[in-house]
Amino acid sequence: MVVETDANTQVRRILESKAFRTSEVHRNLLSYLAEKSLSGEADSLKEYTVGLDVFAKPATYDPRQESVVRMHMARLRQKLGEYYRTEGADDPVIVDIPKGAFKVTFDAKPPSPETVVPEPPATAVVPPPVSNYKIELILGALLVVAVAIASYFALRLRQVEHTSQITLPSTWTPELRELWEPLLAQDRPLVVCLATEMQSAGTRPDSKAAPSVTGLATANGAFLLGQFLANRIQNVYVTGSDALTMPELTMGNLVYLGQPANRLLDTLPPDQQFTSDAGGVHNLHPQPGEPPLYGDSLSPGSKQVIESYTLITHVAGLNSKGDILYISGSHTFDVTAGVEAFTDPMQAKMLVGALRKPDGTLPRYYQVVLRVRVMDETPIEVNYVTHRELSGTRHIGRVP
Repeated sequence: MVVETDANTQVRRILESKAFRTSEVHRNLLSYLAEKSLSGEADSLKEYTVGLDVFAKPATYDPRQESVVRMHMARLRQKLGEYYRTEGADDPVIVDIPKGAFKVTFDAKPPSPETVVPEPPATAVVPPPVSNYKIELILGALLVVAVAIASYFALRLRQVEHTSQITLPSTWTPELRELWEPLLAQDRPLVVCLATEMQSAGTRPDSKAAPSVTGLATANGAFLLGQFLANRIQNVYVTGSDALTMPELTMGNLVYLGQPANRLLDTLPPDQQFTSDAGGVHNLHPQPGEPPLYGDSLSPGSKQVIESYTLITHVAGLNSKGDILYISGSHTFDVTAGVEAFTDPMQAKMLVGALRKPDGTLPRYYQVVLRVRVMDETPIEVNYVTHRELSGTRHIGRVP
């Protein structure tokens, strides 16, 4: 039997771990549930109560319409599992939250046979290679970016939740409404995911054999989305591709910025027409007059990119539930240009005009290629190139 003192010590140990250090929402959720469980109040907890106490939901909050509590409970259970597989492998107390309940359980870890492990000599401690040190610096920078973006979203959304009546800005045009309507379903939260995995620079004309970090490259696009969405939807969550979970994919709509690299995103309809990688946008089935590759154009006599391409892909979510919007390209400015096309009224008007079918409707699912003119690593002009309508049928396959 675990005494209360040991249970509290174990909870504090988990909250201070690397797995929880950067997730304030899950720290607060675990602290709250542990306190209620140890005081004997957990059996009476309801989803509505947790939404009010932990997520500062208003009294009008309806758990049937918003899945924020269920989503974060699933993520919390996953994070606890991750913790005990890594940092907490030798902890004496197992903290768990059985599915279907809010009560935290505390169980003593069963004793295991003692294993004598000889201590390594002092000389065996070798500093990490320089390359690993650089990777740690890069990942640290990504963490700062992710925390900053998450904090921005949280602040803006908190302001919205405490406003009794929201007046949408005049820039919410009919074209923007048409583009975003499938993604802003009221019964599904919106997950904004930043590509954070390290990727090879690929075969761009100006590339070198060195890694680039897509998370830093998509930060600007994420801030643009934060400004645009803050007054339009309350349930917005920010995550990185390395932390994206199956519950987030199945319960929410997704906007993914950067080159898809997470195994959970290995789904696209079989009739996809374009793919994007470091070399550009590949045209899988060129129509007459179209090139097989939309690649970079360089300024004469230099390696400076002056024209590139963005690929926007709108497909059905997993199990045909919800929607997924990918915005990808070879460069930082490609992703930014794609976000601008979905948030700027004039760009949205251009995009919707190109997508509109003869009957006046937009394709439910589609891929769009945009040409981006660049000056000093900044998009200065975005133009429509071509698009294809997709069926929406899904299969398991590799996302480029």
